[in-house]
Amino acid sequence: MPGTFGYQSRMLAASNATASASALLEDPAGVLAVLLAILAVIFWLTQHPVISRVFKVVPALVFCYFVPTALTTAGVLPDSSPLYSWVKTIMLPACLLLLVLSLDIPGILRLGPKALVMLLAGTAGVVIGGPIALLVCAPWLPEQAWQVSAPLAGSWIGGAANMTAIKEAANVTDAMLSPIIIVDVFVANIWMGILLVLSGRQEAIDKWTGANAEAIRDLERRMTAFQERTSRIPTLPDLLTILALGFGGAWVSYKGGLYLGDWLVGPGLAGWLGGLIPPAAWKYIIVTAIGIVLSFTRARNLEGAGASRLGSVMIYLLVACIGAGADFRTIVEDPSYILMGFVWMACHITVLLVVARLVRAPLFFVAVGSQANIGGAASAPVVASAFHPSLAAVGALLAVAGYVLGTYAGLVCMGLLKWAAGAGG
Repeated sequence: MPGTFGYQSRMLAASNATASASALLEDPAGVLAVLLAILAVIFWLTQHPVISRVFKVVPALVFCYFVPTALTTAGVLPDSSPLYSWVKTIMLPACLLLLVLSLDIPGILRLGPKALVMLLAGTAGVVIGGPIALLVCAPWLPEQAWQVSAPLAGSWIGGAANMTAIKEAANVTDAMLSPIIIVDVFVANIWMGILLVLSGRQEAIDKWTGANAEAIRDLERRMTAFQERTSRIPTLPDLLTILALGFGGAWVSYKGGLYLGDWLVGPGLAGWLGGLIPPAAWKYIIVTAIGIVLSFTRARNLEGAGASRLGSVMIYLLVACIGAGADFRTIVEDPSYILMGFVWMACHITVLLVVARLVRAPLFFVAVGSQANIGGAASAPVVASAFHPSLAAVGALLAVAGYVLGTYAGLVCMGLLKWAAGAGG
């Protein structure tokens, strides 16, 4: 979730400034150079005749994620940088547009309702997981833990805007919020890393669970066939057009999102819509809509010139920035809240797995349904593309739905947390 991770980075920078100040590299240009070098080395190693065997077990995306985290923990990279914010604010919408540009709408529709079912299951897991985690960890938590934890429900269902809404509803100050921000970053990043690892075993897991992933495989085949049919050596006009569409769409969606966010807090129908969909979500709705419209035009043929490949470069850089924004040293700052976060996440995962077993949902739907809640628009497309680049759009669409659910489901969870605090006390 770009808004959430940007917000988290700023909060972590305020609460853990010494870690960032002691980083070997602070200049955004230097940080960018290091992250690009890491990505280049990782993908060069995937072509090595011997080392490439490792990537058949652990996907390259996992290394793109955890190597920057290790460098941040070692003090080489900062845990907060203007580069990270820019990539998440501008480059994320640009890469979403380029990935949605070649969207196969009929193939998406054939995926059926299981993706939405798993999204709702993930939401339910967060809502009921909060009070259960509070009850389990009550002996080690402070008295106001229910209040401090409430914003996490908004973040883990929608994003930063939802987190802020629940924060205000629970009367949580910025100082009180600091430990839960650490939980949000640390626990969510660990879970995302696990999902990236599991993506490399999707066929074996689906076979073991008896899930029918034929619709997903069909979409992958259709997208691959389209790419092969339209593939060509890109010309300079092709590349410039791709970049213009990507960053132009990102700028339009960013400015349009700000305008709609201001307008939709007004009275009447607009005010009602503003309450239903947080202002921060509108830029992703806009850029996704632009990409869908372009997918019905001749612009879709830019896929053959490498539109999705450029989009993939951007999304890998986004993964590296998200990884660099985490620091494993934060676990020692408030272990009681970290413990609560892991119990909460375990409840979310349990509900997902039970529902997935009942409906025989493929691993892809489990992973993306989870990340559309926990990670939002920043990481749901990342996890989806780990299964196949053509599936990134599914993650983006579900993440938008997560924004809609975030505030209302978060308020329900806040009420359950308050009840659990009274029951536990």
